[in-house]
Amino acid sequence: MNLTGKQRSFLRKQAVTMKPIMQIGKGGLTNEIKTAIRNTLEARELIKISILQNSDAEREEVAESLEEMGFNIVQKIGRVIVVFKASSKKENQKISEEVKKIGK
Repeated sequence: MNLTGKQRSFLRKQAVTMKPIMQIGKGGLTNEIKTAIRNTLEARELIKISILQNSDAEREEVAESLEEMGFNIVQKIGRVIVVFKASSKKENQKISEEVKKIGK
């Protein structure tokens, strides 16, 4: 799903009050973390991921890897990345329903 500027703006507003749920540490973006991100996005649709100071991973590398996984990068600020993916489960599609309305 390609996001328009208005949709990105809406998602950034939603993410302002959120705290980072996932942290990428010294090991970088491992398969376990990728699986956890996928599962968390399926349940929440919008999350913040922080890259810890001791991590060798760079923000751009992490963002590129997440985009390759099919996730939308909404925003990158400092060592924090905001990620969105519409849930495939109807009961978890609260944010994506709003995003679809904006796109019309």
